[in-house]
Amino acid sequence: MLTLHSADLQHWVIQLLWPLTRILGCIAVAPLFSHGSVPNRIKLGLGLIITLAVVPTIEVPTIAPFSMPGFLSLLAQLLIGISMGFVMRLLFTAVEMAGFMMGMSMGLGFASFYDPQTEGQTMAVAQVMTMLALLIFMALDGHLMVITTLAQSFVAIPIVDGQWHLNAQSIAQLGSHIFSQGLLLALPVIASLLLTNMALGILTKAAPQLNIFGIGFPITISVGLVMTWISLPTMVQPISRWLVDAQQLMLQVVR
Repeated sequence: MLTLHSADLQHWVIQLLWPLTRILGCIAVAPLFSHGSVPNRIKLGLGLIITLAVVPTIEVPTIAPFSMPGFLSLLAQLLIGISMGFVMRLLFTAVEMAGFMMGMSMGLGFASFYDPQTEGQTMAVAQVMTMLALLIFMALDGHLMVITTLAQSFVAIPIVDGQWHLNAQSIAQLGSHIFSQGLLLALPVIASLLLTNMALGILTKAAPQLNIFGIGFPITISVGLVMTWISLPTMVQPISRWLVDAQQLMLQVVR
Protein backbone atom coordinates (compact mmCIF):
# COMPACT_ATOMS: atom_id res chain seq x y z
CA MET A 1 0.00 0.00 0.00
CA LEU A 2 1.33 3.37 -1.03
CA THR A 3 1.48 5.95 1.74
CA LEU A 4 2.21 9.64 1.40
CA HIS A 5 3.59 11.82 4.15
CA SER A 6 3.46 15.58 4.49
CA ALA A 7 7.23 15.74 4.11
CA ASP A 8 7.01 14.01 0.72
CA LEU A 9 4.29 16.36 -0.47
CA GLN A 10 6.28 19.37 0.72
CA HIS A 11 9.35 18.08 -1.13
CA TRP A 12 7.36 17.70 -4.36
CA VAL A 13 5.88 21.17 -4.00
CA ILE A 14 9.35 22.65 -3.48
CA GLN A 15 10.71 20.81 -6.52
CA LEU A 16 7.95 22.16 -8.76
CA LEU A 17 7.01 25.52 -7.26
CA TRP A 18 10.19 27.53 -7.85
CA PRO A 19 10.86 26.41 -11.46
CA LEU A 20 7.16 26.76 -12.31
CA THR A 21 7.10 30.32 -10.98
CA ARG A 22 10.00 31.40 -13.18
CA ILE A 23 8.55 29.68 -16.23
CA LEU A 24 5.06 31.13 -15.76
CA GLY A 25 6.56 34.59 -15.23
CA CYS A 26 8.31 34.35 -18.59
CA ILE A 27 5.24 32.94 -20.35
CA ALA A 28 3.11 35.79 -18.97
CA VAL A 29 5.31 38.40 -20.72
CA ALA A 30 7.03 36.68 -23.66
CA PRO A 31 5.52 37.26 -27.13
CA LEU A 32 3.15 34.68 -28.58
CA PHE A 33 2.73 32.91 -25.23
CA SER A 34 1.33 36.02 -23.55
CA HIS A 35 -1.15 36.82 -26.32
CA GLY A 36 -4.66 37.42 -25.09
CA SER A 37 -6.11 34.83 -27.46
CA VAL A 38 -4.20 32.04 -25.66
CA PRO A 39 -6.36 30.69 -22.79
CA ASN A 40 -4.90 30.72 -19.31
CA ARG A 41 -5.35 26.96 -19.06
CA ILE A 42 -3.09 26.49 -22.06
CA LYS A 43 -0.46 28.78 -20.53
CA LEU A 44 -0.60 26.93 -17.20
CA GLY A 45 -0.49 23.53 -18.91
CA LEU A 46 2.49 24.58 -21.02
CA GLY A 47 4.26 25.83 -17.91
CA LEU A 48 3.67 22.53 -16.12
CA ILE A 49 4.96 20.51 -19.09
CA ILE A 50 8.14 22.60 -19.33
CA THR A 51 8.61 22.38 -15.56
CA LEU A 52 8.27 18.59 -15.51
CA ALA A 53 10.84 18.37 -18.32
CA VAL A 54 13.31 20.71 -16.60
CA VAL A 55 13.10 19.60 -12.95
CA PRO A 56 15.05 16.31 -13.34
CA THR A 57 18.04 18.21 -14.81
CA ILE A 58 18.35 21.00 -12.21
CA GLU A 59 19.05 21.29 -8.51
CA VAL A 60 16.32 22.92 -6.43
CA PRO A 61 17.35 24.10 -2.92
CA THR A 62 15.37 22.91 0.06
CA ILE A 63 13.59 26.02 1.33
CA ALA A 64 10.39 25.99 3.33
CA PRO A 65 7.72 27.46 1.03
CA PHE A 66 5.74 29.04 3.89
CA SER A 67 8.64 31.03 5.31
CA MET A 68 10.12 34.45 4.62
CA PRO A 69 13.15 33.03 2.71
CA GLY A 70 10.75 30.89 0.70
CA PHE A 71 8.56 33.89 -0.14
CA LEU A 72 11.58 35.96 -1.17
CA SER A 73 12.89 33.13 -3.32
CA LEU A 74 9.48 32.74 -4.94
CA LEU A 75 9.37 36.47 -5.69
CA ALA A 76 12.89 36.31 -7.11
CA GLN A 77 11.96 33.53 -9.54
CA LEU A 78 8.93 35.50 -10.68
CA LEU A 79 11.04 38.61 -11.34
CA ILE A 80 13.65 36.59 -13.21
CA GLY A 81 11.01 35.07 -15.49
CA ILE A 82 9.33 38.41 -16.14
CA SER A 83 12.68 40.05 -16.91
CA MET A 84 13.58 37.35 -19.43
CA GLY A 85 10.23 37.58 -21.19
CA PHE A 86 10.43 41.37 -21.18
CA VAL A 87 13.66 41.26 -23.20
CA MET A 88 12.01 39.28 -25.97
CA ARG A 89 8.97 41.53 -25.82
CA LEU A 90 11.16 44.55 -26.61
CA LEU A 91 11.78 43.08 -30.07
CA PHE A 92 8.11 43.48 -30.93
CA THR A 93 8.03 46.93 -29.35
CA ALA A 94 10.75 48.04 -31.79
CA VAL A 95 8.73 46.68 -34.73
CA GLU A 96 5.63 48.44 -33.42
CA MET A 97 7.63 51.68 -33.15
CA ALA A 98 8.67 51.25 -36.80
CA GLY A 99 5.03 50.84 -37.83
CA PHE A 100 4.12 53.95 -35.82
CA MET A 101 6.74 56.06 -37.61
CA MET A 102 5.72 54.68 -41.00
CA GLY A 103 2.05 55.40 -40.34
CA MET A 104 2.75 58.96 -39.21
CA SER A 105 4.92 59.60 -42.27
CA MET A 106 2.21 58.31 -44.61
CA GLY A 107 -0.46 60.43 -42.96
CA LEU A 108 -2.32 57.45 -41.49
CA GLY A 109 -2.08 58.65 -37.91
CA PHE A 110 -5.87 58.74 -37.71
CA ALA A 111 -6.17 55.06 -38.71
CA SER A 112 -6.01 53.62 -35.20
CA PHE A 113 -8.10 51.17 -33.21
CA TYR A 114 -8.19 49.56 -29.78
CA ASP A 115 -5.67 46.77 -29.33
CA PRO A 116 -6.72 44.30 -26.59
CA GLN A 117 -3.12 43.07 -26.28
CA THR A 118 -1.66 46.44 -25.28
CA GLU A 119 -5.00 47.77 -23.95
CA GLY A 120 -4.59 51.03 -25.83
CA GLN A 121 -4.92 52.72 -29.20
CA THR A 122 -2.67 51.28 -31.91
CA MET A 123 -2.13 52.38 -35.49
CA ALA A 124 -3.23 50.02 -38.22
CA VAL A 125 0.23 50.08 -39.82
CA ALA A 126 1.87 49.30 -36.46
CA GLN A 127 -0.51 46.38 -35.93
CA VAL A 128 0.31 45.00 -39.38
CA MET A 129 4.03 45.24 -38.65
CA THR A 130 3.56 43.53 -35.29
CA MET A 131 1.66 40.65 -36.89
CA LEU A 132 4.38 40.35 -39.53
CA ALA A 133 7.05 40.20 -36.81
CA LEU A 134 5.02 37.53 -35.02
CA LEU A 135 4.87 35.41 -38.18
CA ILE A 136 8.63 35.79 -38.67
CA PHE A 137 9.09 34.92 -34.99
CA MET A 138 7.19 31.66 -35.45
CA ALA A 139 8.82 30.86 -38.81
CA LEU A 140 12.27 31.16 -37.23
CA ASP A 141 11.22 28.93 -34.30
CA GLY A 142 11.42 31.86 -31.91
CA HIS A 143 8.97 30.21 -29.52
CA LEU A 144 11.30 27.20 -29.30
CA MET A 145 14.23 29.55 -28.69
CA VAL A 146 12.37 31.09 -25.76
CA ILE A 147 11.71 27.67 -24.22
CA THR A 148 15.32 26.58 -24.78
CA THR A 149 16.73 29.76 -23.24
CA LEU A 150 14.31 29.42 -20.34
CA ALA A 151 15.58 25.91 -19.67
CA GLN A 152 19.20 27.08 -19.93
CA SER A 153 18.53 29.86 -17.44
CA PHE A 154 18.31 27.34 -14.59
CA VAL A 155 21.97 26.50 -15.24
CA ALA A 156 23.14 30.08 -15.82
CA ILE A 157 20.98 31.48 -12.99
CA PRO A 158 20.47 28.70 -10.41
CA ILE A 159 17.61 28.76 -7.94
CA VAL A 160 19.66 30.03 -5.01
CA ASP A 161 18.34 32.70 -2.68
CA GLY A 162 20.27 35.99 -2.73
CA GLN A 163 22.63 35.06 -5.60
CA TRP A 164 21.20 37.24 -8.38
CA HIS A 165 20.40 40.84 -9.25
CA LEU A 166 18.87 42.65 -12.19
CA ASN A 167 21.26 44.18 -14.69
CA ALA A 168 19.61 47.60 -14.82
CA GLN A 169 22.14 48.99 -17.28
CA SER A 170 21.38 46.28 -19.84
CA ILE A 171 17.64 46.90 -19.50
CA ALA A 172 18.17 50.65 -20.06
CA GLN A 173 20.30 49.98 -23.12
CA LEU A 174 17.63 47.66 -24.50
CA GLY A 175 15.09 50.46 -24.09
CA SER A 176 17.27 52.77 -26.19
CA HIS A 177 17.51 50.12 -28.92
CA ILE A 178 13.74 50.30 -29.44
CA PHE A 179 14.04 53.67 -31.16
CA SER A 180 17.21 52.89 -33.14
CA GLN A 181 15.96 49.54 -34.41
CA GLY A 182 12.50 50.91 -35.13
CA LEU A 183 14.03 53.74 -37.16
CA LEU A 184 16.20 51.25 -39.02
CA LEU A 185 13.15 49.26 -40.12
CA ALA A 186 11.14 52.33 -41.08
CA LEU A 187 14.04 54.14 -42.81
CA PRO A 188 13.20 53.08 -46.43
CA VAL A 189 9.62 54.29 -46.10
CA ILE A 190 10.57 57.49 -44.27
CA ALA A 191 13.30 58.33 -46.83
CA SER A 192 11.00 57.74 -49.80
CA LEU A 193 8.25 59.86 -48.25
CA LEU A 194 10.75 62.62 -47.53
CA LEU A 195 11.71 62.72 -51.21
CA THR A 196 8.02 62.64 -52.14
CA ASN A 197 7.23 65.61 -49.91
CA MET A 198 10.19 67.52 -51.34
CA ALA A 199 8.90 66.84 -54.85
CA LEU A 200 5.42 67.99 -53.86
CA GLY A 201 6.90 71.15 -52.37
CA ILE A 202 8.75 71.93 -55.59
CA LEU A 203 5.58 71.22 -57.55
CA THR A 204 3.66 73.65 -55.34
CA LYS A 205 6.16 76.41 -56.07
CA ALA A 206 6.14 75.65 -59.79
CA ALA A 207 2.34 75.46 -60.09
CA PRO A 208 0.64 77.33 -57.21
CA GLN A 209 -2.78 76.82 -58.75
CA LEU A 210 -2.67 73.09 -58.01
CA ASN A 211 -4.57 71.83 -54.98
CA ILE A 212 -1.58 70.23 -53.28
CA PHE A 213 -3.66 68.97 -50.35
CA GLY A 214 -6.03 67.19 -52.72
CA ILE A 215 -3.34 65.35 -54.66
CA GLY A 216 -0.61 65.14 -52.04
CA PHE A 217 -2.48 63.01 -49.53
CA PRO A 218 -3.24 60.06 -51.85
CA ILE A 219 0.25 60.28 -53.34
CA THR A 220 1.99 60.01 -49.96
CA ILE A 221 -0.23 57.10 -48.92
CA SER A 222 0.37 55.29 -52.20
CA VAL A 223 4.14 55.80 -52.08
CA GLY A 224 4.24 54.70 -48.44
CA LEU A 225 2.27 51.51 -49.08
CA VAL A 226 4.33 50.63 -52.16
CA MET A 227 7.62 51.16 -50.30
CA THR A 228 6.31 49.13 -47.38
CA TRP A 229 5.48 46.28 -49.75
CA ILE A 230 8.92 46.50 -51.40
CA SER A 231 10.81 46.61 -48.09
CA LEU A 232 8.94 43.71 -46.44
CA PRO A 233 11.36 40.98 -47.67
CA THR A 234 14.33 42.93 -46.31
CA MET A 235 12.85 43.01 -42.81
CA VAL A 236 13.35 39.28 -42.25
CA GLN A 237 17.12 39.52 -41.83
CA PRO A 238 17.24 42.27 -39.14
CA ILE A 239 14.37 40.73 -37.19
CA SER A 240 16.06 37.31 -37.23
CA ARG A 241 19.33 38.90 -36.10
CA TRP A 242 17.58 40.71 -33.25
CA LEU A 243 15.92 37.44 -32.29
CA VAL A 244 19.29 35.75 -31.82
CA ASP A 245 20.62 38.75 -29.88
CA ALA A 246 17.53 38.78 -27.67
CA GLN A 247 18.09 35.10 -26.89
CA GLN A 248 21.53 35.95 -25.50
CA LEU A 249 20.29 39.04 -23.65
CA MET A 250 17.60 37.00 -21.90
CA LEU A 251 20.37 35.38 -19.85
CA GLN A 252 22.41 38.58 -19.43
CA VAL A 253 19.63 40.78 -18.08
CA VAL A 254 19.74 38.85 -14.79
CA ARG A 255 23.05 38.08 -13.08
